[in-house]
Amino acid sequence: MPAAIPTGEVVELLQTMIRNECVNDGTPDSGHEVRSVATLQHYLGAEGEVVEPHPGRQSVVFKVPGTTPGGPALVLLPHLDVVPVSPSGWSRDPFGAEIHHGFVWGRGTIDMLNVTAAMAAVFSRYHSGELAPLPGDLILAGVADEEAGGVLGAGWLAEHRPDLLPADYVLTEIATPHVAGGGGLPVTVAEKGPSWKVLRTRGTPGHASQPYQSDNALVSLVTAIAMLDAADEPAAVCDEWAAFAAGAGFPDDLAARLVDAQRLDRAIDELAEIDEALARFAHACTHLTVAPTILNAGTKSNVIPDAAEADLDIRIVPGQDESTVDDHLRKVLGPARYDRIEVIDKVTFPSNASPADGPLWEAIGDAAETLTGSRRRLPTLIPVTTDARFMRGRGAVAYGVGLFDARMTFGEMLQLFHGHDERVSLGSIEATTALLAGTVDRFGARIAEAAS
Repeated sequence: MPAAIPTGEVVELLQTMIRNECVNDGTPDSGHEVRSVATLQHYLGAEGEVVEPHPGRQSVVFKVPGTTPGGPALVLLPHLDVVPVSPSGWSRDPFGAEIHHGFVWGRGTIDMLNVTAAMAAVFSRYHSGELAPLPGDLILAGVADEEAGGVLGAGWLAEHRPDLLPADYVLTEIATPHVAGGGGLPVTVAEKGPSWKVLRTRGTPGHASQPYQSDNALVSLVTAIAMLDAADEPAAVCDEWAAFAAGAGFPDDLAARLVDAQRLDRAIDELAEIDEALARFAHACTHLTVAPTILNAGTKSNVIPDAAEADLDIRIVPGQDESTVDDHLRKVLGPARYDRIEVIDKVTFPSNASPADGPLWEAIGDAAETLTGSRRRLPTLIPVTTDARFMRGRGAVAYGVGLFDARMTFGEMLQLFHGHDERVSLGSIEATTALLAGTVDRFGARIAEAAS
């Protein structure tokens, strides 16, 4: 294992990025990742390769060349943007990056600036020459726009500058604590696919004082949304969820029912009585999900709206596809209602996964064993979408991993993800940095051993 990286150094970098307020609200003019690109450039003392598809929406790529021509590259792929906040729901300033009771508080502390800072700190040791290069290239790519689909970040790089991101091995997000009762380190190996839609209805304008039998586009739309919200969603148990359920430490009977499509929903209800956040995670990992997120309609309080739109965050699990989404919408709404609604694709991408084997998988196990005494890893499907999909789509093996201390449970982390009072403990920052440092070191060693 390489020498320990001072935790204070990583914390300071994390605090700076939190205070940069790279808030991505989904519009091209938000994000302002240029601020954290400058932070990384200053920290590493190098310009890197900067791309800027839209003013202020910068990503930066740094590279330490490998010693062996054609050796497999390892890409550290953190994002720089964070989601918006509702400050009234926070106990502390969401962009103050305060340290309180052993935690760093702020938006992005677990999604994913904690890992971004740790990756930068690990990379810096190779970039400075303190540590010898790996056999293949080691790349740090701090990217923009992950929180809005990566169109101006990793997605743009994959399409326009694939030379900057070799599709061999990737470490990215998400990092999670251990599951209570489970003995394995969760390693993200798969993720659901986004099928974001916009529903648009049309009506007939009129005076709102006379609503009787009016053709109100908003009423039509909210009726459809209410029907979708109340409907049972299609279930599918994939291999990745089955591996997680088997290794997460659930009681044997509950674990068996969590992978049985006929008994799954009752099992999730039972799990909710123990851990509501974990039950929500289990439901998301085993079902097509539909979440209305944005509603727009009307021009004036006294005018019947003649148009209305709603954004739906729909996610599909491995084994489902766009036809599953279309079938569900048509079944729930009924053919007549469905045919009157315009369904617009916003972001679509299939679910994706990497195999839980090979040199990077084993390197994670090596590092975990050194730090915790156990190399047991828990292959984990996540319901969120990450930049890993762009790399897996090009043939890369991509994982997300970190190491948390006992001050936060798996369920607590899930509640803080995009939520109020996001925070990460100093011990978790130290542990994640050590795990990533060990993983990079052991990956290089395993590649060298295989070539000798």
